[in-house]
Amino acid sequence: MIHTGLQNKVAIVTGANHGIGAATAKALAAEGVAVLMNFLRMPHLDGVKGQSAAEIEITTPGLAYYNHQRSKSAEEVVQAIRERGGRAEAIEADLADPATIPLLFEQAEALLGPVDILINNADYCTADTFQSGSTDLAPGGYAITEITSETHDRHFAVNSRAVALLIAEFARRRRARGIHWGRIISITTDGAPGFFHEISYGASKYALESYTRAAAEELGRYGITANIISPGPVQTGWITPELEAQIAAETPLGRAGQPEGSR
Repeated sequence: MIHTGLQNKVAIVTGANHGIGAATAKALAAEGVAVLMNFLRMPHLDGVKGQSAAEIEITTPGLAYYNHQRSKSAEEVVQAIRERGGRAEAIEADLADPATIPLLFEQAEALLGPVDILINNADYCTADTFQSGSTDLAPGGYAITEITSETHDRHFAVNSRAVALLIAEFARRRRARGIHWGRIISITTDGAPGFFHEISYGASKYALESYTRAAAEELGRYGITANIISPGPVQTGWITPELEAQIAAETPLGRAGQPEGSR
């Protein structure tokens, strides 16, 4: 048996109502970590005209299913962890609001204890492009719009600024307590250096990577490590069966990624 040393640690996992965040929260809880899950129920993405949840089987991955997953609370995840004897709490709050950042730590400390682990998983993603009047669709089937100040700022508020503030708050509180240990994990995308038709998403994730690398350099002296996970396509509900078959054919392992890992 591998002893991870995580027993009785406390973690904040952002974007934990479904997908990678939910799987991460469950995996940490299985190792004895108490988890505070942050989430935000998101409005539905627009897709092909006339396409709706009523027209697509809700259990089939694709736009309607993905919209359903994004609109859920984290209560199912909390319940699943508690049923297995773990400790978990959830708080719905928008990371685009800077006031959310200290609130998450205050809630975690009040309910579970000082935060030892920070998982930056939450993201904001709408498809935008430099191509004016594009009628293309993103790989998940949702609509693409021309970049605006709003699409730019919303991506960077959640994917970049919130991550920087979370890391800073985490480091400040660890140092104030004189604790020489901490773990920061940031989830990005293999398309961060340049993301066709999701340009603001890719750019904001690249900024997340830069902040996390800087944290690794600056905070290592305090026993805090910072690492980046950059997965390829992961089936969090947005990959249609047709697209999943294409991904499998182009991937050495012959499959798309799964939030829980290999099966």
